[in-house]
Amino acid sequence: MDPLILLRRLGGPVFTLNPDLIERAEATPDTVVTLIGGNKYVICESLDELVELIRDYRARIIASAEAMTSDSNPYHDAGPAQSSGHARIRVLSAAVSPGQPPVVPIRRTDA
Repeated sequence: MDPLILLRRLGGPVFTLNPDLIERAEATPDTVVTLIGGNKYVICESLDELVELIRDYRARIIASAEAMTSDSNPYHDAGPAQSSGHARIRVLSAAVSPGQPPVVPIRRTDA
């Protein structure tokens, strides 16, 4: 999974950007992306296109996290009987209300 999104600078090359570093984006009428460090990029994509790229990026992260907790994943924490020596995912089910999906940690925890 790529942790970046592809954007094109206005009148320039394609570049990658970590959407977690975006502080704000404005359409003035060109789309200007301001990062938390203060860097600004004028991009060809519209504000709506940028939002869609970020939405897709975040959906991929959630889908990947859910895939890591599926029963078919060898790293899924199936209990004390599983001891492969690899990092395992622990699903925090104690804090889940009935009918709600389990809480999935963002990072793997070592067994």
